[in-house]
Amino acid sequence: MSESSRYPTSLGTSTRDEINLMGHSLAEDLMGTVGFAELAFWMTANRRPTSGELRTFEAVLVALADHGFTPTAIAARLTYLSAPESIQGAIASGLLGGGSRFLGVTEDTGKFLNQALADAECPVPQTDAEFDDLARKVILEARAEKAVIPGLGHPVHKDGDPRTPRLLQIAEEGGTRGAHLRLFEAIGRVSEEVLGKKLPLNGAGVCGAALADIGLPVDFLRGFALLARTAGLLGQIAEERRNPVANKIYMHVDRNAEYTPCSTEEEV
Repeated sequence: MSESSRYPTSLGTSTRDEINLMGHSLAEDLMGTVGFAELAFWMTANRRPTSGELRTFEAVLVALADHGFTPTAIAARLTYLSAPESIQGAIASGLLGGGSRFLGVTEDTGKFLNQALADAECPVPQTDAEFDDLARKVILEARAEKAVIPGLGHPVHKDGDPRTPRLLQIAEEGGTRGAHLRLFEAIGRVSEEVLGKKLPLNGAGVCGAALADIGLPVDFLRGFALLARTAGLLGQIAEERRNPVANKIYMHVDRNAEYTPCSTEEEV
């Protein structure tokens, strides 16, 4: 094989008799030995996670798998209603809705915190008081720029997202509570003082901070949110098969649609 026809990869290769993945026999070394979450981490980070990292990673995947009848779930169910022969289309339609308001907050928060730590004029804070000072600074800067602080606030869990304290506890127990989570916690502590209103730290945001702390690339975090939501969408579609509601949603919207002239529409 000439050099020009080689396609190097450190992931999967196969021959007539064998499949190798990351230098290991898929059948003999990995199947039945490595869990799916560990494999996903290993394939993307190019290293195996520690036990604490794996527990945090799995907790994030569970936290992001499903959150009820969100737009992603409704889109998947309606697409399945329209094309029941295409489960892949239904799942894809749900994943395509993973953006700045749903799921994308995970990556946005990780990037925001990572940038704030990189821009800090002093070494990485060590004490809660130092993190609080940095949190006040980044909140004030965001407010001056009229920018939204990702991960702060939730449309439903206005008194606190139940995922947040649990994930913080898991990270603490596993030794993965690092600078990103500590800064995010500080933002939660001082936000009411700076902004004049109480806003909870949402679960998607804390997931982004947790993933950043275990060393995953902050510009890649949305991929892990989508990985988690894939399982949730599969569950949504399975439930749609057992107990359909998509047609009711469609008919309710369609039968209650009311024509309203556009304000710029000219009279005929």
